[in-house]
Amino acid sequence: MPADPARARAAVAEFLKAFGLDPAKVPALVETPERVVDAWQKELLAGYAVDVLSLLRAESLPCHGRRGLVIARKISVSTLCPHHLLPAQGRATVAYLPGERMLGFGTLARLVDACARRLELQEDITARVVESLMEGIGAKGAYCRMQLAHACMRIRGARQADAWVETHHAAGDLEREPEATRLAALLGARGRR
Repeated sequence: MPADPARARAAVAEFLKAFGLDPAKVPALVETPERVVDAWQKELLAGYAVDVLSLLRAESLPCHGRRGLVIARKISVSTLCPHHLLPAQGRATVAYLPGERMLGFGTLARLVDACARRLELQEDITARVVESLMEGIGAKGAYCRMQLAHACMRIRGARQADAWVETHHAAGDLEREPEATRLAALLGARGRR
């Protein structure tokens, strides 16, 4: 995704001016356009710079012998709602059944982060994590549960300060019995917030 920082800085300044807040005249806002563009380019949309399949293939290891279910819980998630450009934060649980390849645990966290730091719906982020594991390392099954608190739901609109949105996606053996039942039992009460 090619960025145009100068154009973005001008757009942020114009946005603030449209609300009567001229960055050139309000001391606290003098460097705001630069800070906003830097945050968006280097952090909030950093997922666009990551080819998740290449990441998984480069970081995977051969899986020798029989391997059981791998579950990583409480992976921090920060993303932006594509409808309101407001933050959503929470946690993800990722599980997979290794096929011929397996991943280091840190790579699972990097995968979630790369998928989340894009302007996508929570449902699509959850699905992208699972589909990436299936395609990128040939997992026999994959699952992702994402639990996020959306600012667009908490501070505007419905104004539900305690609301959490939970999405699930599964593929392969983890969407079929008996592994799906086993996974549900493993994630039961222990997997909840």
